[in-house]
Amino acid sequence: FFPGTGDVKDIGEKAGKNYSVNVPLHNGMTDEAYESIFVPVIQKIMEVYRPGAVVLQCGADSLNGDRLGVFNLTVRGHGKCVEFMRSYDVPLMILGGGGYRVNNVSRCWAYETAVCCGVELKDDLPYTTYWDYFAPDYKLHYPMKKVIENKNPKEYLHGILEDVFENLRTIQTAPNVQMQYLPPAGVDAGDMSDVDEEEAQQFLSKPLHRAEYANLD
Repeated sequence: FFPGTGDVKDIGEKAGKNYSVNVPLHNGMTDEAYESIFVPVIQKIMEVYRPGAVVLQCGADSLNGDRLGVFNLTVRGHGKCVEFMRSYDVPLMILGGGGYRVNNVSRCWAYETAVCCGVELKDDLPYTTYWDYFAPDYKLHYPMKKVIENKNPKEYLHGILEDVFENLRTIQTAPNVQMQYLPPAGVDAGDMSDVDEEEAQQFLSKPLHRAEYANLD
């Protein structure tokens, strides 16, 4: 949907080539379908780029019932993406974004704030000045409205994964980024004579994620 850009072949140009990864999806994405593509793509991106920090924009126009969006994501399914990104041991900044039904956007961001804080919220919403916005159910996890047909068959999603992985295959390490070992606290960075070389190599080679990378063969 809007703005209708982001072809899988759009990987950046000139000095920015290979800095962009686009995953074009059709109407009707469900929680299950979205997770099936989000997880392996993010795993591969984190493996290849090895970022020192991540900025995650949580646009809520992918929620079911949005005035502009054409996906079928639930608040809980949307929040799973945040939960997954938090499982990486890198600094994470989470931002808002699109979303064109204020009641559902506020539900989504309240839930994802709770995910970030490790807090479980009750489904029954507390009374506030904005109570009427959440009628008639007054729940955090609202029932699905009009469900849009999912036009993303498994074969299409698998093809997109193959294209994305092929785009990333030629990148051996993060473009123009060199991993560096940081000495333990209390060690003068100017004097590395006491740093164990084996310890440094173990740091540089360790996996960034607690889970094993997906095997799509």
